[in-house]
Amino acid sequence: MVAYVFSYIDRQIMTLLIQPIQADLGLSDTQFGLLHGFAFALFYATMGIPIAHLSDRYSRPLIIGGGVFLWSVATVACGFARSFWQLFATRLAVGVGEGALSPATYSMLADYFPRDQLGRAVAVYSTGSFIGAGLAYLGGGVIVSMVSRLDLSGIALIGAMRPWQLAFVLVGLPGVIVAIVCWATVRDAPRLEHTRVAGGPDFAAADGHGVFAFFRTHAGALGLHFAGFSFASLALYQLLGWGPAIFIRTFGLTPAQTGYALGIATLIASTAGVLTSGWLNDRLQRSGHLDAPLRTGAVGGAGLIVPVVLLPWANSLPLALALFGVALFFASFPMPPSTTGIQLLAPNRMRSRLAAMFLFCNSLFGLALGSALVGGLNDYVFHSPAAVTRSVAIVVGSAGVATVILLAAGCRPFRASVRGTIAVSHL
Repeated sequence: MVAYVFSYIDRQIMTLLIQPIQADLGLSDTQFGLLHGFAFALFYATMGIPIAHLSDRYSRPLIIGGGVFLWSVATVACGFARSFWQLFATRLAVGVGEGALSPATYSMLADYFPRDQLGRAVAVYSTGSFIGAGLAYLGGGVIVSMVSRLDLSGIALIGAMRPWQLAFVLVGLPGVIVAIVCWATVRDAPRLEHTRVAGGPDFAAADGHGVFAFFRTHAGALGLHFAGFSFASLALYQLLGWGPAIFIRTFGLTPAQTGYALGIATLIASTAGVLTSGWLNDRLQRSGHLDAPLRTGAVGGAGLIVPVVLLPWANSLPLALALFGVALFFASFPMPPSTTGIQLLAPNRMRSRLAAMFLFCNSLFGLALGSALVGGLNDYVFHSPAAVTRSVAIVVGSAGVATVILLAAGCRPFRASVRGTIAVSHL
């Protein structure tokens, strides 16, 4: 969870620095959307699959620690970028490192915890994303205020730096310590589960062909799971990614003020949402609902629609923050069940790869495409950066509707897949 905290700090700090980065590098909203979304998601998604292949065979803590080290160094490198393409390249490297964390962690958690506790275990891990996002806003606000008063015209051995560049360096360096702690303290869990499909092949030690064979066997369940939760992630990523722009452009807040406001909102609303989601998932699981992960995700998708659609009509800062907080609460719901569903269904030796395949769809669609959609609406439809709230409402509201429809449709095939899966394990 601590590693996930730093993952989101390094990922989200850019959103708070949107104004100075755009001013210094002359970027449009579309270009910023590419930096925040596509550049990060491209390698985060694509490199996650080969890294997950290693996670299914070798030490998961070793791979996690290596990922933490790589993305931390890459975040520091963002502070030395002098152009759009240099910043794009360093954001690619951040994505490579972060692609190592979640697939290996999800796989390990499924070996640590029984089925009726896995939702809460994943929820605790998932709180790291929102603690990290909140701290990125809060700490970023403090850092921006602090470094903006410093003379950065001639730093020894470095030369002149902008305040936003120093902010990247300061938030990236602590991650190196976290990587060392991961290597020194985290112990891998025994791989005890052996899962096979009733009447079908044994997938316990499947190779790459076996992973796709397993997906084909459960295409109905996994296909709708992937699609529905990818729309859910699109909603969450755009709220977190464009939230600072909404409050800076609509209400005239400074980056520091925005960091304080959104940091508190994210820490409270999203952390409460993800823990509530984990509890609900486990409660439904104990009540005999085999499709508990999809039901829980659909609740989140339905709950975020109204507040986000009303957000453009909020005529005061307190009302806008309240609506934004409610939307964040429900937008965080799908995180634990999206992971839990895959881990409950997948065999041990392919959990990491199936999780990475899900994150591939989740990231490229939810993060990369979603960020580009919001930026494109601002630049080419509304022709105004001030229209960001309307753009977010359109994209996120539509994603919420799609989430509900797809996950509701996926409940029946998911139940059928769970019934047809025989798990022989300590779980």
